[in-house]
Amino acid sequence: MTGTDVQKEAEDSGPSGYAAARLRLLTEEARSGPPRRAALAELTDDWLTGLFAAGAEGLRGASLVAVGGYGRGELSPRSDLDLLLLHDGSDIKAVAALADRLWYPVWDLGLDLDHSVRTPAEARKTAGEDLKVQLGLLDARHIAGDLGLTASLRTAVLADWRNQAPKRLPELQELCAERAERQGELQYLLEPDLKEARGGLRDATALRAVAASWLADAPREGLADARRRLLDVRDALHLATGRATDRLALQEQDQVAAELGLLDADTLLRQVYEAARLVSYASDVTWREVGRVLRSRAVRPRLRAMLGGGKPTAERSPLAEGVVEQDGEVVLARAARPDRDPVLPLRAAAAAAQAGLPLSLHAVRRLAATARPLPTPWPAEAREQLVTLLGSGRPTIEVWEALEAEGLITRLLPDWERVRCRPQRNAVHLWTVDRHLIETAVRASEFTRRVSRPDLLLVAALLHDIGKGWPGDHSVAGEIIAKDVAARIGFDRHDVTVVATLVRHHLLLIDTATRRDLEDPATVRSVAEAVGSQGTLELLHALTEADALATGPAAWSSWRGSLVADLVKRVSAVLAGDVPDDPEEAAPTAEQERLALEAAATGSPVLALRAQTEPPAGQEPSGDPEPLGVELLIAVPDQPGVLPAVAGVLAMHRLTVRTAELRSLYLPDGVDGSVLLLDWRVAAEYGSLPQAARLRSDLVRALDGSLDIAGRLAERDAAYPRRRGVVAPAARVSVHPAASRLATVIEVRSQDAPGLLFRIGRALEDASVQVRSAHVSTLGANAVDAFYVTGPEGAPLPGDEAASVARKLEETLRG
Repeated sequence: MTGTDVQKEAEDSGPSGYAAARLRLLTEEARSGPPRRAALAELTDDWLTGLFAAGAEGLRGASLVAVGGYGRGELSPRSDLDLLLLHDGSDIKAVAALADRLWYPVWDLGLDLDHSVRTPAEARKTAGEDLKVQLGLLDARHIAGDLGLTASLRTAVLADWRNQAPKRLPELQELCAERAERQGELQYLLEPDLKEARGGLRDATALRAVAASWLADAPREGLADARRRLLDVRDALHLATGRATDRLALQEQDQVAAELGLLDADTLLRQVYEAARLVSYASDVTWREVGRVLRSRAVRPRLRAMLGGGKPTAERSPLAEGVVEQDGEVVLARAARPDRDPVLPLRAAAAAAQAGLPLSLHAVRRLAATARPLPTPWPAEAREQLVTLLGSGRPTIEVWEALEAEGLITRLLPDWERVRCRPQRNAVHLWTVDRHLIETAVRASEFTRRVSRPDLLLVAALLHDIGKGWPGDHSVAGEIIAKDVAARIGFDRHDVTVVATLVRHHLLLIDTATRRDLEDPATVRSVAEAVGSQGTLELLHALTEADALATGPAAWSSWRGSLVADLVKRVSAVLAGDVPDDPEEAAPTAEQERLALEAAATGSPVLALRAQTEPPAGQEPSGDPEPLGVELLIAVPDQPGVLPAVAGVLAMHRLTVRTAELRSLYLPDGVDGSVLLLDWRVAAEYGSLPQAARLRSDLVRALDGSLDIAGRLAERDAAYPRRRGVVAPAARVSVHPAASRLATVIEVRSQDAPGLLFRIGRALEDASVQVRSAHVSTLGANAVDAFYVTGPEGAPLPGDEAASVARKLEETLRG
């Protein structure tokens, strides 16, 4: 039977005919999705038009209007009918009789009805008082009666909405936020409400309302398709249950999947999650744009006149090379060239997360459209920027979602596609696999002071469940994938092995601690053999806790934590013989010796800058060498204050220290004095590097006391106050008495920041200890620095004195 035949049957047979035609339409296998919803709306229109014509004979100044979802022509099988009987107020009695002729047949068929009878003035007044009524009227559609009456109401309602948008849109945003708080996020729920949860049909409707205000518009790409998919699932849910429900319960999912022709319930959930994620992202972008527009409108006309009478130019503040902040968002600098700078997407993302700011939609789309692919293996800067992004705490999530919405994540990490939007049918898990991985990295960022290699911790957190996209044991599959990914992003062979070990054994500690007898030496020994080293054990302990906390509240407790800590203590005792000896003194290169001799002869600092293009140890070169940074060699006659002076000068010139080595250099026989050699790798925060002569001049002044570094840095901080971004974990300073026989080793783990090394060096100088050597590394946004110090006589510090120095240094860094 054709659609025309169905409509004719409804017209000929009254309510019973409509019911039969409706049933026939809903059971047609050939028609589903938007065509069926539109056909159902048209069938219902025709039936109601007949009812209206029969009941409104002789009545003028009345019309029947569909609002809400019915007004949009989107009727799901069990949707209610949202109807407004509009009239001009001239014949109240006749209108009341007409209402009875309309509403009772609908109720007799068992259909849900949301109805009202109003004049245009009453409708506008109610809309002004009730936001939900106003939203419904934005989709008002004429069904029968006086077309002019309906058209004039639509025009007036839209005009009211646009005029009142600065007041009503914040109210709508608050309504959406309250609903999200109650219902949760559709893209993560195992039994989601397709309509009410965040990213569902209500939010899609809210975006239409924002667009109708002309104040802002949602990113339209893919949005209509996402909304269609959610409606299709709701249709199938209505047919499967025979009820007007929007909650996709577990027991209904297989039947709904079959109704839609999908493989299984997991495939169904993944499609729902993908659609919800798109709606949620579009909502975030849209509400951010609404806020920006409303803030700009709030500027007083007088202030605008003072600024030149036109629209004030938004201030652009640099964040990183090619990346600036503008109007509360991170955008690309005017001179940025994504087509020539393959690291720019990661650099922009890391800068945004560190500043706690969103990436602008335009910036992300430009990066997605024009950025060059990264070479394999990645250059060192790309790896460092990824680590910085992962270690930025909560802001990482929003930035990561922006990159993922435009396909940049799967371009950077192709293996991500298998876990994207993948559901986890486990009541313990709160998130999909991909969001769980990001959540674990966020949790791991809180533990970066507990480990000596926070970069490996963060990358392992990102990858620990990556094998869930493959058949078999996800830990085994994940180990293989992690090896490939870690090598691709530029880690050396040793680090690749550590990351793979962490992924392979990320459940080892929690499973052993809660399921095995820790008093059995074989149990502890087996864990020690699997882990292999103290460093890996330290990382695995932090990863275990981060993974559990990211899973959900049922996955971690103080009891579980104490069991794991006990196991770690026992395993550490087995591995105790793995403590490294004192670091060997490497013989100086010819250039280092030349600089040292020149410094000794002149009595002043000597330095050299050169690009560093060699790959890290253990990594094969590939293609054209990419600069890994700039190597800065400095030779200085041994004297107090060298470390803070050099670090302070570099901070003044906005140079970031990636790695740093400081050691005393023994001069050849016949040369008096001793020289400190500093071999550092540095990079400009943005812009070009300063000239070597300028650096040397400032270093000479810093060492003779004529350059007030502390004052200069304080002035700069006051002129450019630090943005409210990531709240980093507090600095942690510890003493390692067994790490060296000749010196006391003080280790500092802190958030990297301009002037950090200067503050550390000055604090050590104030403590009257001598820095025998220093080993500084910056891993993403984390600094892990080890200082080998002695007392004035050259001996290691007594235990209580070492503890006092560490405590004062920690207080300095936290102050």
